[in-house]
Amino acid sequence: VHISAVERAGLHTLNEGQKLTYDLEQDRKSGKMTVCNLQAAYN
Repeated sequence: VHISAVERAGLHTLNEGQKLTYDLEQDRKSGKMTVCNLQAAYN
């Protein structure tokens, strides 16, 4: 996951190896897949 997606999600700190949940969607401009609904997974 790119750091810009982490910042957009408002996640200020992540630990190495921390699990995340996210959805993928297609970017309307570029057609590339992008991350949305990024959240830290707490188990």
